[in-house]
Amino acid sequence: MLRFILKTILYGFLLSIIYVFYCKWFNPPITITQLSSVLSGHGLNRKYIPYGEMGRDIKLAVIAGEDQLFPDHDGFDIKNIKAAIKGHQQGKSLRGASTISQQTAKNVFLWQGGGWFRKGLEVYFTFMIEKTWGKQRILEVYLNVAEMGPHVYGTEAAALYHYKKSSKNLTRTEAARIAACLPNPVKFTVNPMSRRVASRYPWVLRQMHNIEEDPDIQELLKN
Repeated sequence: MLRFILKTILYGFLLSIIYVFYCKWFNPPITITQLSSVLSGHGLNRKYIPYGEMGRDIKLAVIAGEDQLFPDHDGFDIKNIKAAIKGHQQGKSLRGASTISQQTAKNVFLWQGGGWFRKGLEVYFTFMIEKTWGKQRILEVYLNVAEMGPHVYGTEAAALYHYKKSSKNLTRTEAARIAACLPNPVKFTVNPMSRRVASRYPWVLRQMHNIEEDPDIQELLKN
């Protein structure tokens, strides 16, 4: 029995490495979240596009709204993690501690929801993609798989769904509104605009302006 368990762990570890490297070069065939959407009867509204075809403003908006230190950290924002744990002890959500790298690891390899087991796997996959993919690939995959509308995945599908245009043609305001619907685009709707999106997107716009001239951000936004 012990040998079977050890073999299972070993094979799982090897398969995870293979899939991490596969996703370094190829987009995920499907994620668990996307599969859940299909099985629940909502279909699969997504459209993978290369990094160079994504709008500059939507890249900037997501960084500004979700993880302004993304170019600089190694996958984990330790300061925010400590603050989030302290807040969690006071009954608040752990959401604020999650970097774009962590969200990418969760979206591509894991499932939604909490639990320490899933969080442990998230740490592992975050470490792996940080060491093997590079920041631009992490952001590219995140912008292709993240849910940005009700059962709508990726910036291109979201831009078409919300504004009937390609993501590269989004205005800064439109990009900020899409970014503001994260992390719950089913509850925080863009069209019609929910109260949360209406109150948050002006802040995202200000943060876009504040971080735009940072050399690391500029380098990351290059196609």
